[in-house]
Amino acid sequence: MAAEGAARPRRHVTGRQDGCLSLVTESKTKKMNRKGSTSSTSSSSSSSMMDPLSSVLDGTDPLSLFAAAADPVTTTATMDSTRKKRDKDDSSAVGNDFEPWSSKRGEILARYTTTEKLSINLYMGSEKGKATTAGSAVSEKVRTRLEELDDLEEGSQKELLNLTQQDYMNRIEELNQSLKDAWSSDQKVKALKIVIQCSKLLSDTTVIQFYPSKFVLITDILDTFGKLVYERILSMCVDNRVSLPDNFSPESVNDTAKETCLNWFFKIASIRELIPRFYVEAAILKCNKFLSKTGISECLPRLTSMIRGIGDPLVAVYARAYLCRVGMEVAPQLKESLNKNFFDFLLTFKQIHGDTVQNQLVVQCVEIPLYLTLYSPAIDWILQCIAYRAPEVLLTEMMERCKKLGNNALLLNSVMSAFRAEFIAARSMDFIGMIKECDESGFPKHLLFRSLGLNLALADPPENDRLQILNEAWKVITKLKNPQDYINCAEVWVEYTCRHFTKREVNTVLADVIKHMTPDRAFEDAYPQLQSIIQKVITYIYDFSLLFSVEKFLPFLDMFQKESVRVEVCKCIMESFIKHQQESTKDPVILNALLHICKTMHDSVNALTLEDEKRMLAALINGFIKMVSFGRDFEQQLSFYVEARSMFCNLEPVLVQLIHSVNQLAMETKKVMKGNHSRKTAAFVRACVAFCFITIPSLSSIFTRLNLYLHSGQVALANQCLSQGKARICLLRGSLISEIFLAVNNNLVEIISHPTLVDIVMAMR
Repeated sequence: MAAEGAARPRRHVTGRQDGCLSLVTESKTKKMNRKGSTSSTSSSSSSSMMDPLSSVLDGTDPLSLFAAAADPVTTTATMDSTRKKRDKDDSSAVGNDFEPWSSKRGEILARYTTTEKLSINLYMGSEKGKATTAGSAVSEKVRTRLEELDDLEEGSQKELLNLTQQDYMNRIEELNQSLKDAWSSDQKVKALKIVIQCSKLLSDTTVIQFYPSKFVLITDILDTFGKLVYERILSMCVDNRVSLPDNFSPESVNDTAKETCLNWFFKIASIRELIPRFYVEAAILKCNKFLSKTGISECLPRLTSMIRGIGDPLVAVYARAYLCRVGMEVAPQLKESLNKNFFDFLLTFKQIHGDTVQNQLVVQCVEIPLYLTLYSPAIDWILQCIAYRAPEVLLTEMMERCKKLGNNALLLNSVMSAFRAEFIAARSMDFIGMIKECDESGFPKHLLFRSLGLNLALADPPENDRLQILNEAWKVITKLKNPQDYINCAEVWVEYTCRHFTKREVNTVLADVIKHMTPDRAFEDAYPQLQSIIQKVITYIYDFSLLFSVEKFLPFLDMFQKESVRVEVCKCIMESFIKHQQESTKDPVILNALLHICKTMHDSVNALTLEDEKRMLAALINGFIKMVSFGRDFEQQLSFYVEARSMFCNLEPVLVQLIHSVNQLAMETKKVMKGNHSRKTAAFVRACVAFCFITIPSLSSIFTRLNLYLHSGQVALANQCLSQGKARICLLRGSLISEIFLAVNNNLVEIISHPTLVDIVMAMR
């Protein structure tokens, strides 16, 4: 593709503002075999041979197109003829419901990594033209700038070899910073050369498994360049300190800004190689707004056609993804170009299985399943753009096209990921039929069922099909031998099962998960997925009497052997219980299970546990304690509190709650007996007072003890337990006083003003 434009007459340029260049034709032709060029010898043997992209561009080179656009008469005629064809619906702009590219960026960089050594060509920069005198002629400046641009194509680069992935990313970041520095120092030609150099890297697939991440890094630089150019031209439109509105028209743009904008497009059209010319022009696509109302709608189809000249199918599909991304940012209403990009990709899809690609994979020792996953980010993005607010009929069309390609698994997966879940769910049985008949081609069917399950978690399929859908999916999932593949699919379909079926089906699914994940302790590598399953189960089954009646639920919890993970799962369960349990309970199944779960949380506390974590655990346990009630069976209630004290002795807030609960139990007994205790109830009340008397000294806070002694003493006196009440009062007057002075460092003012002491004094008057 570097040969494209090599046989054209060389064009020189005249000086213009902002470092931009205007084109004039020169009869002298540059020699064709340039240093560092990738052009073929056959293209230079005959000047009459047709340009490979001539059919795409209708025999017109990009410069002629821009020159025609610069003609005001032609521009006006074109605007008038196409005005009726433009989509004027501004409501089709991208909204918050569209997932932005930035949210996918991190995931791509984390997923597509490599341990192979990478290489990069760095622009070494020339000092020519940086120190020109004020009296230099314009033609001399132009010649210098042209020489600088030629330097880039004629070997003014340094190739760095054997870079690690991190080194490569650091170099790309250096180029990004160099671009910004060059722009801020008014070296616009240098900035353009950096962008061209970076764009050329996207034609390199020598380390093919890293290509998606490379695409993300390079397009970040292209985005920066496009933003800089747009903001520069926009700043030239300021008139009397009044900037253009957001929805400005080309008529409000002054001639200087328009001419500068055209010069940028002229320079980009002069780039010889296809890939950098495409990417750089796509990066400044938004600048067409300064020239014509129809500029963007005219450029998108042409750029789409340019991609047909890219031979490598992986490079081409990412070029289409970038064009769709830019198109969605500047003209989301122009759906035709989005559809055309995808349909062009479908036409060339057979290239993936061609000899050229297969030979490349053999050389790099890359298997076809791994290679196909490299396409996923690009295809997913293209389809997301197409499917955004698209009518349901478009999904039908996509399904038909997939069938024509033999129900290719890669495409089918992307279609299910892109379109609205409601559309997919309504056609669940159709998709299952396509999945059964699909050509996997290295893309396993269980991933297709996973994608289908993700949609069914968001939307309900027809009621009559629900059980059949689950059976068809689980037939495939349960046959998976690889534990990681199995759990990734099972995690998704557990939600579907909980959402639409009873505890019997949920129990069956949990039993199957235990069966697959227990051998060789496979569960140790799948804790995130297992946690997700628990979260989904308790989200849909929040009746805990029903939940704990699921036979395999507690055995499922036993798979969480790692303490930190087990505690997080227990916290999840307790939060759900506190949130959804509306009435107190005495169900022994619930109590035994939750006591075990709370004990697990309590036993995780050690000397290194943070205070915030202790408070959180104590709050969850206290929430459980408050929900336990045995009604009038006060003795059973007290027995529960005694058992809880022995289980949760390391969390002081829990002990405080137990003391308050026992005091309340004593007062409820007094209320039931109307103040006249029998021998049995008097003994019970004394047992409650003894519980508090024994528990309070174990607390570390002196003021908490003072407060509890006061309350417990009042409860004892109210229940005619005079000896216990007097004992507490004596304790308050005696030994605790010295501890109080030590606690506040003998500060008399603080002692007198402390609210707890004030309460004690008022109570003892």
